[in-house]
Amino acid sequence: MGRVYVVGTLDTKGDEHRYVRDLINAAGPRTVLVDVGTTGTGTGADVNAAEVAAFFPGGPDAVFVDDRGAAVTAMSDALVLFIESRDDVDGIIALGGSGGTAIVTPAMQALPVGTPKLMVSTMASGDVRVYVGPSDIAMMYSVTDVAGINRISSRVLANAAHAVAGMAAGPAPQPADRPAIGLTMFGVTTPCVTMVAEALEDDFDCLVFHATGTGGQAMEKLVGSGLVAGVIDSTTTEVCDHLVGGVLSAGPGRLDAIAQTSIPYVGSCGALDMVNFGGLDTVPEQFKDRNLYVHNAQVTLMRTTPDECAEIGAWIANKLNRSDGPVRFFLPMGGVSMIDAPDMPFHDPEADAALFGAIEETFQETDQRKLIKSKQHLNDPEFAAQLVEAFREIVQKG
Repeated sequence: MGRVYVVGTLDTKGDEHRYVRDLINAAGPRTVLVDVGTTGTGTGADVNAAEVAAFFPGGPDAVFVDDRGAAVTAMSDALVLFIESRDDVDGIIALGGSGGTAIVTPAMQALPVGTPKLMVSTMASGDVRVYVGPSDIAMMYSVTDVAGINRISSRVLANAAHAVAGMAAGPAPQPADRPAIGLTMFGVTTPCVTMVAEALEDDFDCLVFHATGTGGQAMEKLVGSGLVAGVIDSTTTEVCDHLVGGVLSAGPGRLDAIAQTSIPYVGSCGALDMVNFGGLDTVPEQFKDRNLYVHNAQVTLMRTTPDECAEIGAWIANKLNRSDGPVRFFLPMGGVSMIDAPDMPFHDPEADAALFGAIEETFQETDQRKLIKSKQHLNDPEFAAQLVEAFREIVQKG
């Protein structure tokens, strides 16, 4: 049985955390009760707030301050360092409102993917991207505030306690002993990525990431952690959202892990023809007259212009120029997505030419770094085969 860390602000929510702790102990796993209250007055913890605060570079005096915002930020930073110092975290659970959630979730994000992480929060029914990030944190809505044990909270918190106890009860079955590789996919690049994964699945454990911003971040987090042996990044669409202002950006750090690790990398231009927004009514006013495609009621796509494509292409090439590892980047001259093809709504040869031209002009070829032009459409079987061949080549050389 694992050791589950029960972490929270015991100065305001002590009864609730002890209730959860006792239920986890009854289910089998051992627990460690950690106080992260910013007043330092919580009681009954196995690790008190001052011990956690001591990990902050400024020490406890810089954590227990009158400015609540500063105190919350400092305690959160201290908790990350505290958790990283431990080698016995087999699971973690926390209960909180906005403050407690902000304190604990960065530490949860710092734990390896696969370590059970459960955040019971009053914030869990809204946009939780800032709390979950690229990690596998499970968010559970508390329904009532985390303020006492009542007929609702007792059931919700019991469910949470039993869930994390079950997750920490034993190791997950291990997959076949194959090196893991990361692949990026979007709905409009699915045929390509499916064919690539099927061609490689006998030799590699193919981890497919949905290129929705956090998907790219999650893949690169695994790259930086040394948990994947290579990347086939056919779908670099998150760069469009970062540069043009869509809702699925992976941020300015996209592709940084490739350069930092020199990991074997095969990439392409998948879905660089589009920027993502929510429903049609959410598209910013300045884009209302653009070429828009309603993918579904919740997703509206906007075609990238030649100028935007040139900026996107140069941005990607500049990022890849920083990598000293084996890089093969493909230009699918026949189109970059399902809807970038003749007679399809995003078919725009001028925009594609601007994209490819900017990449060609900016990309710096070396013995390790190669740019490859293909006549195929990104979703053609021949193109998928080219990606597979290039990936096998650079992995075998390594």
